Amino acid sequence: MLEIAVITISDRAFRGEYQDLSGPSIVELINENHIDADVTLTIVPDDKVQIKKAILHNMGKDYIFTNGGTGISPRDVTPEVTKAICDKELPGICEMLRRESYKETPFAVFSRCFAGIKNETIIVNFPGSVKAVTLCTKLMLPLLEHGKQMILGGKH
Repeated sequence: MLEIAVITISDRAFRGEYQDLSGPSIVELINENHIDADVTLTIVPDDKVQIKKAILHNMGKDYIFTNGGTGISPRDVTPEVTKAICDKELPGICEMLRRESYKETPFAVFSRCFAGIKNETIIVNFPGSVKAVTLCTKLMLPLLEHGKQMILGGKH
């Protein structure tokens, strides 16, 4: 069984100004695709300290998927926080996500995804929109089990 944390990063969702739809969309896709996983969902504001705290709280899980805070607005800091936490970068994941997202919208070039590893946890930053997290989650689903096995020392 996989352990997956989904962290929504949004000032407005955290304050209750609107309902988070992106995080629940990730959880729903994991469940709909019959992925054997225990999934948790957290919402934090666009704040470096709170993002770091949420990621570190979920260390030890197989995956942490963040959504939000990957754009170019002044409060978008998710990739910087994630990069500072990780020991290794996984650039191929973001290359794939950005390439496939660009097929849907040219605005994908403004996405600042980061993916990396801290200990035995793979952390991937998704954009914040429902459309984007749906695509990114669908792209990641076939990779989940293999990624877990490889990080634990499994053979290719």
